[in-house]
Amino acid sequence: NQLKGIVESINSGAVNDEVVLHLNGGENITAVVTKNSVTTLGLVKGKAAIAIFKAPWVILASAENGLNFSARNQFKGNVESLEKGSVNSIVNMVTETGLKLSAVVTNNSVEEMQLHTGAPVIALIKASNVILATEK
Repeated sequence: NQLKGIVESINSGAVNDEVVLHLNGGENITAVVTKNSVTTLGLVKGKAAIAIFKAPWVILASAENGLNFSARNQFKGNVESLEKGSVNSIVNMVTETGLKLSAVVTNNSVEEMQLHTGAPVIALIKASNVILATEK
């Protein structure tokens, strides 16, 4: 998963900084990175950056589960396609704003959650699992 955006804000902490990217589709994604990374990448408000996170780091939840989650990044959408393997499946989803995300979940989870094309889901991504990159 690689999402392009513009730095909207940087909130400095004692050790880490919280960086919010405004994505091209209109949604935001938050990353928690070291202060050194902010400096090395030259991150400032208005700078273009890319948020990167692996598909296994995306947690899927049923849209109507009645729970609130602590994960900073939550994207509502629908399953666009499923690629079933022998143990795991790749779940490709599209958010309400058209953002495309991929998650890897076990085949058991696909069955338990009754995932199918068009099924409503929420993608949860911890801010500490988001890696930021900038172009040279």
